Amino acid sequence: MLRTNLATRPFYNTRAVRAALGIAAAAVLALVLYDVVQLVNLTFTQRSLGARASDAEAQATRIRAEAERTRRQIDPEELQTVANAAREANAIIDQRAFSWTALFERFEATLPPDVRITAVQPTLGEDGTTRLRIAVQARRAEDLDAFVEAMEDSGAFREALAIQEVTNSDGMIDAIIETTYVTPSGASDTASDAAPPPSPSGGQL
Repeated sequence: MLRTNLATRPFYNTRAVRAALGIAAAAVLALVLYDVVQLVNLTFTQRSLGARASDAEAQATRIRAEAERTRRQIDPEELQTVANAAREANAIIDQRAFSWTALFERFEATLPPDVRITAVQPTLGEDGTTRLRIAVQARRAEDLDAFVEAMEDSGAFREALAIQEVTNSDGMIDAIIETTYVTPSGASDTASDAAPPPSPSGGQL
């Protein structure tokens, strides 16, 4: 049989058009399926996060309630007693860690002949520095100034200052010196350092 096309304009290739439409439809379907899967995943993730957030909030509420109950059970007086005991324990530890031997060796190297030390009180500052309050007796104000200058020049003391000077009935100058003590690195205490040794004296006053 002879097949001829007598139309003035040829027909399009319907197979190619159908194939292209099928491919496009498949692509659109794939995109729709991808979007659906993503939407399901996001919905599941959102629900999971919401459940976690609810659990975390409930746990935080429970912890806050337990903390509040604990605070109510604490006796302020007992807490203050414990805090005072801790401070006393720390002070004892600090005193045992303080080398009196090294300190008085520094004094021996800086003390003028006409000045003597009568008392030393170390305290540990909040910044970890050691502050000293030194009670001394001197024959003259010049001797006291010489001691303060020698302390500064030694490098073992900083900001040395005589904060109080009083002339007693014997004509001696009783003074209080405050300074920051630069603890020697590597200094360690021995058993004799647990309590302050006798105060050194610079000479006969």
